Amino acid sequence: METVGLGRCWEDMPVGFKFKTVGRTITETDLVNFVGNTGMVEVLFTDTLYAKQHAPGGGRIVPGALLFSIAEGLTIQATLQGTGLAFIQMEMEVKGPTFAGDTIHVEVEVIESRPSSKDPRRGLVRTRNQIVNQKGETVIIYTPLRLMVGRALLKSHWE
Repeated sequence: METVGLGRCWEDMPVGFKFKTVGRTITETDLVNFVGNTGMVEVLFTDTLYAKQHAPGGGRIVPGALLFSIAEGLTIQATLQGTGLAFIQMEMEVKGPTFAGDTIHVEVEVIESRPSSKDPRRGLVRTRNQIVNQKGETVIIYTPLRLMVGRALLKSHWE
C-alpha cells in the first residue's frame, strides 16, 4: 500500500522540475510568537506606532527570517517529508516587505540535481525558491542546496 504525504527522492526532482506550494497567511500571532521566541525585538516588529510612521507601507512588517521559516515549512510539506537529509547552504535576497495579514506561497524550480559523490544513494538538489505574496509580488528569493534520499534508500526505509 502506498504511503501518501511523503517527499520526492532526489532522482524525481530533475533540473527544470517546478512546483508551487499551498498558500499560508502570516498572522499577527505568527509575528508576535516569532519575535518573542527569537528575541528580535526590533521596533519595526514590536511598535505599531513606529511601524505606521516608518515601515514601508506603514504596516506590521514581518522579519525575513520568519518569512523564510514559513516558506521552508511549506516546501517541506510539499516535497521533502521523509526524503530531506540536510540543508547544506543557501543564498537569499529580500526583494520587498511582507506584512502581518499577507498570504504567501512558494514557487520552486530545481536548478541542480545530481548524485552525491560520497554516496550515490543520496543526491544533492538545489532549487530557486521564490516567496510570492497575494499580489503576485516576489518578496524573497533563496536558493537552498539540500542532501536528499535516493530511491534505493527510501525503499529500504519504508518497507
